[in-house]
Amino acid sequence: QVQLVESGGGSVQAGGSLRLSCASSGRTFNSYAMGWFRQAPGKEREFVAAISWTGTRGYAESVKGRFTISRGNGKNTVFLQMNSLKPEDTAVYYCAAAVGALTTSQYDYDYWGQGTQVTVSS
Repeated sequence: QVQLVESGGGSVQAGGSLRLSCASSGRTFNSYAMGWFRQAPGKEREFVAAISWTGTRGYAESVKGRFTISRGNGKNTVFLQMNSLKPEDTAVYYCAAAVGALTTSQYDYDYWGQGTQVTVSS
């Protein structure tokens, strides 16, 4: 059974940093793109960042220059380094895996984690 497990969420003050991790088990995500999405209360889930198997990265405009996505050495782990956090970054953050090329559409992702809460206070 495929599992994606996020960790690293928590509460932080505005301007602070958090590092999210996503570990996959059950299969090797060769040729998969890995992505991060988030969903704030009362809002739809939105794309945050993604990284292809070859290392190409993509970011939402709202997080460019503040967030960095990377993959672990084994490439079955993905990280999201979040700096200069803002209250509007408060959301549940989800890790996901998609077959093939990097994509920003949640509908292209085949596997999802359970989410981790990030709360940024002003």
